[in-house]
Amino acid sequence: MTTTMRAALDQAMHNAGGGDTVKQLADSGLAVADEGTMSQAIHDVYCGITADHDHPSEKDRDQARALIAALQKVASSLPAV
Repeated sequence: MTTTMRAALDQAMHNAGGGDTVKQLADSGLAVADEGTMSQAIHDVYCGITADHDHPSEKDRDQARALIAALQKVASSLPAV
């Protein structure tokens, strides 16, 4: 059974389906990203409507992996609250 990012987040946050956890986080100024969503965001921002392709390239995916790794490094170095 494939678990979606949204379903996994709802389960981790003990949300019993009473709302959209991703939207609640976005409303708080946060974002949830995996390689797929980050690659698409990079493509949308840097390639935009002038792109000669519709989907993220391998370069976009490489940049997404690097950005996610950098975010994880920063997050793991923050003091616990």
